Amino acid sequence: MTAPATTDTPPVEPPVTSSGDRRPAGRYGVLALAAAVVVGLLLGYAGGLLTPTLTRPGDSSAEAGFARDMSTHHAQAVEMGLIAFDRGTDPEVRQIGGDIATGQQGEIGTMQTWLRSWGLDPTGSEPRMAWMPDGATVENGLMPGMATPEEMAKLRVAQGRELDVLFLQMMIKHHLGGIHMIQGILDAGSDDDVLKVAQIMKNTQQTDLTNLQNALKRLGG
Repeated sequence: MTAPATTDTPPVEPPVTSSGDRRPAGRYGVLALAAAVVVGLLLGYAGGLLTPTLTRPGDSSAEAGFARDMSTHHAQAVEMGLIAFDRGTDPEVRQIGGDIATGQQGEIGTMQTWLRSWGLDPTGSEPRMAWMPDGATVENGLMPGMATPEEMAKLRVAQGRELDVLFLQMMIKHHLGGIHMIQGILDAGSDDDVLKVAQIMKNTQQTDLTNLQNALKRLGG
């Protein structure tokens, strides 16, 4: 009698390089992360839709400024994270990059949904960072911690250990600037839901920062 076919499918292992390092399965690994980023974005939108709208922040409010500026700030981190996940050679660097890309894409979804629920445009009339209580300046059009176009171009073409170290260095700077901005809304904001999400963002980025610094120290960057 023929044994019934099993429905268990063995896990597919990523290919192993000559050095024994397991890598994402080429474009399939990137596509899987891209799908995760989309799911994170949708979850972020769903979370934002649950925000009560009894009192809505106005166009020039700290909450609106934070949502707009942090969405832009996050977008650069998502690109950096995807680059590290796609082409990084160190497993921890790839993991950190993927986690940051998916997490921050979801937060972008939440912040953009806030703006829609408040009846506000994604971009407003206020200058960038005008909402910050300490009057933080924008240098060359960049908010705190953001990489310059030249730095991003260098990261896009970097390879091997150079890419790993460069990503870690740039993301550490990026997170330090992001935490500074998050503290700004925690100091100036009054919307309970925004403050709750902002505190979660700060906690997450502080944990990321520790992991980034430890990885950079391990790689001798």
